Amino acid sequence: MIEVFLQTLPFFGLIGLGYWAGRSGFFSAEATAYLTKFVFYFALSALLFRFAANLSLAEVFDSRFVAAYLTGSIAVYALATLIARLRRRPVTEAAMEAQCAVIGNTGFLGVPMLVVLLGEAAAGPVLMVLALDLIVFSSLITLIVTLAREGRLSAELPRILLGGLLRNPMIVAMGLGLGWSAMEAPVPGPLNEFLAILGAAATPGALFAIGAQLATKSAERMTVAGWLSFAKLVLHPAAVAFAALVIFSVEPFAAGVMIAAAALPVAGNVYMLAQHYGVAPQRVSAAILLSTAASIATVPVVIALIGTL
Repeated sequence: MIEVFLQTLPFFGLIGLGYWAGRSGFFSAEATAYLTKFVFYFALSALLFRFAANLSLAEVFDSRFVAAYLTGSIAVYALATLIARLRRRPVTEAAMEAQCAVIGNTGFLGVPMLVVLLGEAAAGPVLMVLALDLIVFSSLITLIVTLAREGRLSAELPRILLGGLLRNPMIVAMGLGLGWSAMEAPVPGPLNEFLAILGAAATPGALFAIGAQLATKSAERMTVAGWLSFAKLVLHPAAVAFAALVIFSVEPFAAGVMIAAAALPVAGNVYMLAQHYGVAPQRVSAAILLSTAASIATVPVVIALIGTL
């Protein structure tokens, strides 16, 4: 356990360094925004394209894997929604709390950290989790908020959903990479080297950016944030583990990667959605801050446990 903790410590150390830079004012909010944009549109996209282009679709897509992840995630999503409704929160707020309970920081934290800790074989399962989070649950929150506010689903909704996906560079990078892989053509040496150099900036850049962003988050509504952090860091990986290992018998290594990805703290893009829709942004902000801090202790435990599979 101590060995795993020491392996993960440098990753969280980079987050801490970014937090200090943002909190001290050494990195302004504008600097953080531009660093995040560089990682999001360039470094992380290069990393995802390179991984996807060197994988076959069979290495990424597995129906039992997809079914297990969605089953575990939807169970926790439903529980978080139910508890929010029992607290008499509106449907939109309940849906946003449910997003906090199941959407982990797979892009900025999971891809860089899990591939390093678990090996490049983890790339396929991690990309599948990222794609499911972005496609299924980002679409779901849009559907719920639209239906709750307008009372009907507009004919424009499919265009809005598709446009949102196509504007996400992570989805585009993975799609283009898998398209390249489908052609069964090797990535040319100079292009592969270019992607490797640019993608290498994703790990330190993304982790530093997470920390700098956390420096701007508030710590209000800690009771609800504590519950949502528990749901994300404990209930979500537990539900996914049960679905993967007991119900669907997913191959142990892929199941382990899926469980580790489910154990990641609340993703920053949930806050972007909360701001965009004007739904409980302070609550989401607190959940991101608290879950990220707590994950320093919980993620090593989960990674140590999946090592026994």
